[in-house]
Amino acid sequence: MAHTITDHTTDEIAHGWSDELAQASWLVVPLYNEGQVIREVMTEARRTFPNIVCVDDGSVDDSAVEARAAGVHVVKHPVNLGQGAALRTGLDYAMSQPGSTYFVTFDSDGQHRVVDAQRMVVRLATEPLDIIIGSRFLDGRTKPGALKKLVLKMAVMFQTVTSGVKLTDAHNGLRALNRTAGQALPIMQNRMAHASEIVNDIGAKKLRYAEEPVYIVYTDYSRAKGQSLWNSVNILHELLLK
Repeated sequence: MAHTITDHTTDEIAHGWSDELAQASWLVVPLYNEGQVIREVMTEARRTFPNIVCVDDGSVDDSAVEARAAGVHVVKHPVNLGQGAALRTGLDYAMSQPGSTYFVTFDSDGQHRVVDAQRMVVRLATEPLDIIIGSRFLDGRTKPGALKKLVLKMAVMFQTVTSGVKLTDAHNGLRALNRTAGQALPIMQNRMAHASEIVNDIGAKKLRYAEEPVYIVYTDYSRAKGQSLWNSVNILHELLLK
């Protein structure tokens, strides 16, 4: 049965957003078994981001078919490699497209808001920055569960010590990169460790970075899948093995 994602749908447009920025921007969307919602999520995103590539990371459902039905580009991994690998494939694809300048990593399950992605791209275009990381902890809008919040705060402490990069939310999947950052981040870690790798490389490559307050929508759909809990467990496992 299809699920409906309604929490994030909005006509809001970020100040400074323009057709020129829209044409220069690409959403890069890792996709794994989200056939129930991906068409709706991508249809909403395409209202202001005409350039989107979904990387179907070995899904066993109809995710790729549903994504194509929304009119986005689809690249397929024949087997599941992990979110990090999907991001690198998507960035490589987007960066090869004529006129591509800005790249936003964007989740496929409806938890990210398009207007937040717009704001991040506007900042890249108007401020001396290479990468902007979304943070759910710069204001009080996002309400993660207690376990999620604890693990994310632990991740921030680990990352600050190991990388020297000061963030309030080290494992947020909503990021905006310019071409400099897209080329500088190899993303060699295929699975959950890619988030830590990106932060470490921001410090090592001395990329100019900032955070942007974003609202992460924990939908009934994502809660039903248990993604918040499992992501917390995966992050904790990664931290303990560092």
